[in-house]
Amino acid sequence: MVQDLASYVGSIPENYDRYRATDFEPYADDLAGRVASAQPRGPVLELACGTGILTTRLRERLPLSVRIVATDLNRPMLEYAQTKCAEAPGVEWQQADIGSLPFPAGSFDVVSCQFGFMFAPDKAIAFREARRVLALGGLLAFNVWDSLQANQSMRIVQETISSFLGRKPAFFDTPYGLHDRLLLRDLVRSNEFEQIEMSDVSARTVSPSARCLATGIVAGSPAGLELSEKGIAYEAVIEAAAAALARAFGDHPCQTDRKAVVVTARAS
Repeated sequence: MVQDLASYVGSIPENYDRYRATDFEPYADDLAGRVASAQPRGPVLELACGTGILTTRLRERLPLSVRIVATDLNRPMLEYAQTKCAEAPGVEWQQADIGSLPFPAGSFDVVSCQFGFMFAPDKAIAFREARRVLALGGLLAFNVWDSLQANQSMRIVQETISSFLGRKPAFFDTPYGLHDRLLLRDLVRSNEFEQIEMSDVSARTVSPSARCLATGIVAGSPAGLELSEKGIAYEAVIEAAAAALARAFGDHPCQTDRKAVVVTARAS
């Protein structure tokens, strides 16, 4: 059994960035805009930076005087991001666990996180840590995916992988498992945040082809590890997923609608 469903190892970071960036870029633009509108003067901490998609947008939107500390628990993802964003000035890279941050209390003006809180084993501890490292009045800005039903392209690929595995792949429950608005509000409020604002944000993402999108989801996520564990070759799964995606959303390009929940709050 795959032990770590957030294990982005081997070729996963490259495939994730190469084939799935279009899924994340509109949301990175949105989140970076919210952070920039707060006009932070002190340092900004990014949690679960992945391959640096949000990091790049934050650096573009914020003054160079604002230091950005980009962190991720997953060393291969962090190293990929650091290499890709090597020319981004004023960005520090550090491996860090979202549930046990290696920073002093009150050391950041902003904590931002793009599609990362879903992977925290203990969500309450993760939000408690975000609050601890924020200065009084500091901004928390993050997003999470809405449900699989609201993100049909992912549901289609999940069903395709299921047909090969003979069971539902475990991975999809994690990134699409923190969309309950009442739960999110309670997690944030109970960890000493106020002025909580929540928004449903939809975006149309455009992949060059259905195959590109299928490749990104199958080979660019830990879902592929479940296939490898059973000795199932990616190619047949990608072909089947691409055909299903093309039927639903077209091909060359493949245009899909994605939906996320965006939350901002202030440290009380």
